[in-house]
Amino acid sequence: MSHGKWTISSSDDDDEDLRASNDTPSKPSRPSDSNHNTVAAATKVKPEPVSAPPSSLVVGSEARQAAQTSQLNPVKYESSPSLAGKRKKEVADDSGWALSDSSGDDDEGAKGKSLGEPPKRSTPSPKAKRLKVEVKVEVKERPPSPHGRLYYIDEPEDFFEASSPSLNDTYRFYLNKVTGLDRKYNTGALHIRDILSPLFGTLKESVQFNYCFDVAWMVQQYPPEFRDRQVLLVHGDKREAKARLVQQATPYPHVRLCQAKLDIAFGTHHTKMMLLWYEEGFRVVIMTSNLIRADWYQKTQGMWMSPLFPRLPEDSNTSAGESPTFFKRDLLDYLASYRAPELTDWIQRIREHDLSETKVYLIGSTPGRYVGSDMERWGHLRLRKILNDNTHPLPDEQSWPVIGQFSSIGSMGLDKSKWLEGEFKRTLTTLGKTSLRPDPHIHLVYPSVEDVRTSLEGYPAGGSLPYSIQTAQKQLWLHSYFHRWKADTTGRSHAMPHIKTYMRTSPDFTQLAWFLITSANLSKAAWGAFEKNNTQVMVRSYELGVLYLPSAFNMKTFPVQRNPFPVFSSSSAFPVPFDLPPTHYSTKDQPWIWNIPYNQAPDTHGNVWVPS
Repeated sequence: MSHGKWTISSSDDDDEDLRASNDTPSKPSRPSDSNHNTVAAATKVKPEPVSAPPSSLVVGSEARQAAQTSQLNPVKYESSPSLAGKRKKEVADDSGWALSDSSGDDDEGAKGKSLGEPPKRSTPSPKAKRLKVEVKVEVKERPPSPHGRLYYIDEPEDFFEASSPSLNDTYRFYLNKVTGLDRKYNTGALHIRDILSPLFGTLKESVQFNYCFDVAWMVQQYPPEFRDRQVLLVHGDKREAKARLVQQATPYPHVRLCQAKLDIAFGTHHTKMMLLWYEEGFRVVIMTSNLIRADWYQKTQGMWMSPLFPRLPEDSNTSAGESPTFFKRDLLDYLASYRAPELTDWIQRIREHDLSETKVYLIGSTPGRYVGSDMERWGHLRLRKILNDNTHPLPDEQSWPVIGQFSSIGSMGLDKSKWLEGEFKRTLTTLGKTSLRPDPHIHLVYPSVEDVRTSLEGYPAGGSLPYSIQTAQKQLWLHSYFHRWKADTTGRSHAMPHIKTYMRTSPDFTQLAWFLITSANLSKAAWGAFEKNNTQVMVRSYELGVLYLPSAFNMKTFPVQRNPFPVFSSSSAFPVPFDLPPTHYSTKDQPWIWNIPYNQAPDTHGNVWVPS
């Protein structure tokens, strides 16, 4: 089944195109998730923008910047498709598809929107009106909205928690709040202000690991009584991006920076984690949201929030406070991989706390080339080892499909056997120590153009879905795996996903063999890939997630919760954030590709998408 065809004259470097000068095991290095879709068009690949888009703050990748530009300088839909979206000269062939000369450079970077079917070329009408372009340039506490005050759907007074929220303490897996939903769908969900509120502890100091920061906004999310407490930002920015982050942090003397080492080309610091040190103890939050306002309001995001870890008695030995899942050991190993003096005190603090109540497994990625037993420390081989050691084969295992859900896609290779149906599927289908090699279906959930067009944010939501035309054209085979984003069960069908989840479900989609929430998108950069005839694995990026196994909860499988909201604290069913079974793309559906125009139909704000 075909889901659109594209060709293009030039393309960005993708994972398998990279040739490192030294491919021996080394210290960590990084790659960026390359995401691209193709259209019949010829174009030059655009380098990193020289000038900033019209926004009060340059945030994120080129795709996200395109979304900011679209919101500040919207192009209104016109009934004449030949004129709609004519922000810049487009080069197109007879198919009518056009491609702007910008391309996404990482998995977070691009936001764009698309429409159901490829636009058909039409002859311009001499009587057609000029398109309307509205520009707003005033700078306020939040970015100016070209759609008026209700574009953000301002938070109602009860949006933030005034008392201890009703939370699912069984799994400690929570979705972010989304503005514009029925209140019940936010009952038991969390906003960043809830996480940082005094309800969860008296904060002394914190660390924020992330990919994208708006420092001024982040500082305002801390409650007034904690707003001057020391906070360390762990980031991967270099050169101009680092200079911008330093400039952002300058007005705040309590904010310090720690640059993660990215020694492998095209790697990113994609981990999203909070370490929160309280007077009462210590807490870890592992999440999918960037520290920018747009990620916390009208997108589907998720997190694992640890229990409050108490301090160990003074005379405890070095192995005290460990959990059955070895979470403490793995967290300390992950932090040590940064080789950062700024984290030394935090490593010691964690050693001094009791993490024994943790029921999840830590799955991290850190940049580097690994051989021998080190191959199983990071990435998908780490997931494979934990599934091998801590799960058991299931009856009719062949019929239990794997689901992957993500917001960005890297280069998978020329065919499915290169990585997806090879080493990665081998990992995702591992259940215990068995010689069986099951071959179940893989369902991939990624928003279609129509999903983005009809979303709460409209086309700019696509800036957080940076699949590029250049990548997509090389892997048309992948699109037959795609399923729509539908989340009626959590009220979030129109809140585009930035969450990333992977799971193994029963044939009837009522049970889970395991569930993973992570920062890792569908890319070799994030998960790692074999080299040197499978004797070495190379990981480009920092990623972090947590794995839920039924055995850690004294269960054989997790029942899927059909109606997760409103949340009740005692539920033993697992709250999968989207609808099961997933809905396969129709022949008219196309995956959202950020760096091509969509001008044949307006989004929910009456605009079209013309990346510039």
